[in-house]
Amino acid sequence: MEKPRLGLECVRSADLGRAPFVTAELWVPATLKKLMERRNKIKGRMGCTMGTTNVKQKMKEIRGVRKDVEARREQVFLGLPQRRAECDQTVFHIYKGVKAFSFCKRKNLLLTGGMDRIIRVWNPYLPGKPTGMLKSHTAPVIYIHVSAEDNKIFSMSTDNTIKIWDLETESCLFTASSKASGIKGDFAACLYLPESRSLCVATDTVTLLHLRLRSPPEPCLVVSHQEPVPCCRYNPAFRQVVSCSEASVVKVWDFETGRLLSGFTGAHGNAGITCLTFDTSGRRLITGGRDGCLKIWSYNNGHCLHTLKQDEKQSEVCDCTYVEVNQNKCIIAVGWDRRINVYFDAPRDFHHFWKPQPHWQDDLNHGHKEDILCVAQCPPFLLATSSYDGEVIIWNVISGHIYCKLNTPPCSDDAEDGKGSDRCVSCLTFLKSRAAKFESVAASLITNGPGGSVTFWKLFGGACPIANFTPSRDKAQVSSITVTAGDVLAYVADQEGFVHVYDIKEYGLQGPELQSPKNVTFWRAHVSVVTSLELIEEKFLLSSSLDHTVRLWSVDGKYIGTFGQQSPWDIFTPASWSHPRVPCEILTDPQSTPAHPVLGGDVAVLRTKEEEQDKVVEEKAKPEKTPNPRSPEDPIPEVEMKEDIDQWLPLDWNPPSRSTCGLGWRSIYQTLRCHEVACASAVGEKPDLSIIGPDLFNVNFLAKEHEGGEAAQEH
Repeated sequence: MEKPRLGLECVRSADLGRAPFVTAELWVPATLKKLMERRNKIKGRMGCTMGTTNVKQKMKEIRGVRKDVEARREQVFLGLPQRRAECDQTVFHIYKGVKAFSFCKRKNLLLTGGMDRIIRVWNPYLPGKPTGMLKSHTAPVIYIHVSAEDNKIFSMSTDNTIKIWDLETESCLFTASSKASGIKGDFAACLYLPESRSLCVATDTVTLLHLRLRSPPEPCLVVSHQEPVPCCRYNPAFRQVVSCSEASVVKVWDFETGRLLSGFTGAHGNAGITCLTFDTSGRRLITGGRDGCLKIWSYNNGHCLHTLKQDEKQSEVCDCTYVEVNQNKCIIAVGWDRRINVYFDAPRDFHHFWKPQPHWQDDLNHGHKEDILCVAQCPPFLLATSSYDGEVIIWNVISGHIYCKLNTPPCSDDAEDGKGSDRCVSCLTFLKSRAAKFESVAASLITNGPGGSVTFWKLFGGACPIANFTPSRDKAQVSSITVTAGDVLAYVADQEGFVHVYDIKEYGLQGPELQSPKNVTFWRAHVSVVTSLELIEEKFLLSSSLDHTVRLWSVDGKYIGTFGQQSPWDIFTPASWSHPRVPCEILTDPQSTPAHPVLGGDVAVLRTKEEEQDKVVEEKAKPEKTPNPRSPEDPIPEVEMKEDIDQWLPLDWNPPSRSTCGLGWRSIYQTLRCHEVACASAVGEKPDLSIIGPDLFNVNFLAKEHEGGEAAQEH
């Protein structure tokens, strides 16, 4: 039997009746399998030679293979050396032959290069077609090396050119020519040295080409989606995070590493996704979109199971939730139609389109008069909805009746100005441990309000607000609220991207509160509106934003990472987290700077305080009144100061406008103080040095003697 060979096999044109060409056969050991029979494609194509069509010859080959297999089994049992069979070999036919090849055991890849100037990447078990082709050389390839540690491919061609390729993207990273590298002579051999990360090139002399890495690029913006992210949720059943974008793209992330697992596009066609939730098992995903439809997905494969929509004109769905009451499972959706739409989840209903149940009578007669923005549930039967006009309605899900109505108080600043305000309520969160006990004194519901306020509501024993405070110093609108188990901590996010953490364990338990709860900590999570917050296992905080990112944090604000970043994290290894680093866009954003009176525009206040302090110091150090002229430390009257400034300023000069100051540039000239310059004596005449005489030594001696005499008189 022939041994494995690597060489060239010429096929004559007389044998095939075609133009002459050269092929190369590369034999690689493989598992025991049938001899592959494929057509031999000529002129630049690859394949295996076709076997005989004679039936008797085929049967003879099959019997021979069977006998050979039985013989090999006996050799293995007796421990005898085995002989390789033809069926244990795989042949790769490569156009124009092979001049160089390299096998990477770690990556399980085979690379070949030859006269056609193409580097082919093969899977050793799939000889029919290469998995990749690297085309950039302009001359035959004579050397190939795979560096699995660096994910790089090094190749050399006969025109004295060396190329470096990226193994993952199969793109050319760098091209080194002999002229640019200062190498003289023709390349004879090449060898990669992994220890020194250099290429050893042999010509007339031996040359080492050291690979130098470029300086790391400036930190770029890491995004999870290419569009704003309106919602994201955590699935505890599979420990995955699902996020949706305005472009109707759904992505599934691994919670423990931040890697992208799967995704699909066009969930709601060209309409954006506005909300999402899971069923109780976590196996199905429910999304709502601007097209007015709800869709139920098997989100692992992107298959749409059911579409939920109304018969009449479709209005945007703003929020949805999955409710289970008395063993009845249903999906409740709210939106611009100003109605509460209930869809029963019937597993036995195999129709693709589901219709909502008839509306509650209280909803038709006494429901919301404006668009409904949010819905929240509190087992076993409470449901809360809020609308654009600031009205909050508490419902009994079982009966469909209204339990109570809450009217959001107006913003105090707008009330003083006599202007109307945006009173919309877009965030609702039940304090479930209190609501389940029907506590008549304690607060059981948290909502956002106008002017960036947060309101605590008492629901039982007379519904009314018992606390109201503003977390943001700039009165930014609160965009998301979530609480921990047991209602111990409340996480409040606003439209500027800040997350505030408050201790509410004892807050609002005994009735009205005049002060805000204790602020445990706060940090900036995003540079835009935070669209959703969710606590995961009471240890981590999941957040999404309109800045195209979905991020994971610890409960105390340590930055773990952004879903979609290049380097994954290990949720159980804090050393792999990005903390103490923060996202670069947050670090460089002007609103991330700490509060300071100068940055806040209180220059006049600082100036007044400085002048008062200077006055006190001057009065303490001021001597008795004398007719002497004013000293440089005395303040200058404002009239004189204005006259002096006007003398030095050009005629067309105008002070900076308020708009410039609003961008962070303050009028520092207001804090400068002008003082008179003391008159200096005229420049003296040149001293007469004739008295020194020619002997400088005597002068120095006399000067020293004079100094010694003065010192003796002092003592």
